[in-house]
Amino acid sequence: MTENFEALGRALPQIIDGVLMTLQLTAGGALLAFVVAIGLGLLSRFENVVLRGIARTIIELFRGTSLLVQLFFFFFVLPLPPFHIQLPAVLTGILALGMNYGAYGAEVVRGSINSVPAGQWEATTALSLSRTHRMWRVIFPQAWALMLPSLNNLLIQLLKGTAVVYLITIVDLTAELNRLRVQTDVFFAYTLGLLIYFAIAYALTLVMNALETRAKHRLGQGGKWRDTITTTPMPDAQGAGQFG
Repeated sequence: MTENFEALGRALPQIIDGVLMTLQLTAGGALLAFVVAIGLGLLSRFENVVLRGIARTIIELFRGTSLLVQLFFFFFVLPLPPFHIQLPAVLTGILALGMNYGAYGAEVVRGSINSVPAGQWEATTALSLSRTHRMWRVIFPQAWALMLPSLNNLLIQLLKGTAVVYLITIVDLTAELNRLRVQTDVFFAYTLGLLIYFAIAYALTLVMNALETRAKHRLGQGGKWRDTITTTPMPDAQGAGQFG
């Protein structure tokens, strides 16, 4: 065991670099996924058949194919004719993660918007709000509070999905753990990996819980952030249908 910790001490700078790369991929992929999810989620509700069809095609394409295959396509196929697009490895990883999880997120966005009570839609019509104001001032804030728990799950899945990017020469946490395994043993290296991934995932969950609590506060549904650490926030019965 002493030898394992000595090997860990020697490998610690590389493991820290691997953690930073994993965080970079997670942050970049999450940002792209959020943009893709909002854009495709809204487009999939358009009345225009062409725009809606394009959105649905992209969503089903990236939901229906493997993240690993998408990663290989962006890294190995795009540089070939007729595309001739050579992307840096890190950007390729972010692109694959963002498009894959963004497609899943688009369904979360669409479903959350559809879950806003019909009375809220009727109220915006009665107030003669434009389509843009109706969505961004009334409907989307309520849908945002609904979609955050599911987006939190996707964010954790995206974090774990970064483990496959080492296959395109990116040295992330998983790659460094594989190197540590050679110097120590399987149990030590991958137990350490489990703990690191869990710590990152838990920190991300706390951030998302804080966002969810804030979103519900803005809707007048109450709740305290510290309660979300150990319990799932429940909507306040009185504020659940409140016009926002």
